[in-house]
Amino acid sequence: MRLAPGTGRDVDLGRVDLFDLDLYTSGNPHAVWDVMRAKAPLHHQVLPDGREFWSVTRYDDVCRVLGDHREFTSERGTVVTHLGEDDVAAGRLMTSTDPPRHTEVRRAIGSRLTARAVARWEGPIREAIVRFLQPALDGGTFDLAERALLLPALVTGPVLGIPERDWEELVQLTAMVTAPSDPHFQHGSEAATLAISHHELVTYVTEWVRRRRRTGGEDGSLLDHLMSVHAGNAPMTDEEIALNGYSVLLGANVTTPHTISGTVHTLIERPEQFEKAQADLSLVPNLVEEGLRWTSPACNFMRYAVQDTRIGGGTIPAGGAAVAWIGSANRDEDQFPDPHGFDITRSGAKRQIAFGFGPHFCIGAPLARLTLRVLFEELLQRFGAIDLAGEPQHLRSYFIAGMTHLPVVAQKRKTS
Repeated sequence: MRLAPGTGRDVDLGRVDLFDLDLYTSGNPHAVWDVMRAKAPLHHQVLPDGREFWSVTRYDDVCRVLGDHREFTSERGTVVTHLGEDDVAAGRLMTSTDPPRHTEVRRAIGSRLTARAVARWEGPIREAIVRFLQPALDGGTFDLAERALLLPALVTGPVLGIPERDWEELVQLTAMVTAPSDPHFQHGSEAATLAISHHELVTYVTEWVRRRRRTGGEDGSLLDHLMSVHAGNAPMTDEEIALNGYSVLLGANVTTPHTISGTVHTLIERPEQFEKAQADLSLVPNLVEEGLRWTSPACNFMRYAVQDTRIGGGTIPAGGAAVAWIGSANRDEDQFPDPHGFDITRSGAKRQIAFGFGPHFCIGAPLARLTLRVLFEELLQRFGAIDLAGEPQHLRSYFIAGMTHLPVVAQKRKTS
């Protein structure tokens, strides 16, 4: 989707279709969300097949939907691509489980992904990122978006315990889950793409666990750690290990690549921001936060109302699907002055909720932040300038905001 603002003067909320894939591929949902925040902070839509959902677009309402499991449950599904189909993994898959069970599983897994725990991986991550950037320094066209899809695997593959030979296939499968309508990843219908990718990913982790049980031993990886996790008073079952390993794989491959390509594209369009960051690398952590706010790669999450619930000036009925638009919340003018301006010195950029909010705040956020910080440190030190070498191509998805192609040409930074 286009990340810059557009005019909302011609937006007719009565005819808006938030599931229109063209809106995200070639249109500009920010113009729609601006009008929704102002005029319809609770918006109801019925799809042609009869499925319906209620959208919240203001920052405070989005945080409420994502943050209060007593009002809005995760146990029927959390992603809009599954709207209308209850999640068969509810209660076992961490992302589709409410506290207290969710808290038990999250605490056990999250102990390996705290900021302190991931700090020891900075050296290997930096080495991987230097290798990733090296081809761009040759002066030819470098498709940043396409190549960035593989970067999380370069970083998290060793952390998870996944061999390099499997990285490319797993990246493709996770892209199929998150963007099943994009022609780069689609296999048959959207439903078929989702079914194939879900089955293949769960099967991969299941077989990984079986091999580990046969061979014994430990490698210190995160998947290995999952096999020893106790939630409550019992170890996780192999099915729970497989489902949560699948969830970790998805999370690792969603936010980081699209934040990179979207932020770099924005820096190309705003060279004064690029120069400002280059002159003061201490601004990089805030650049990362502003990039996350600006790109909001997971642009929505879904919950279901437990009972009739007043919010946004209206009511979501019991059992109604509530879609919380993170991409809109991160441009809420009540939270972020000049929300459609990109400013790496923005005060309060860290209030962005690109990683979600509440109990389901992204468990891999510390690793993602570390990866993004190191990448922009290395990029700013190595590249003197970056220019577009062709038209960006946007992901065809109403769930993930990102790019499939961003051809660029980089110039080496001159050393004094």
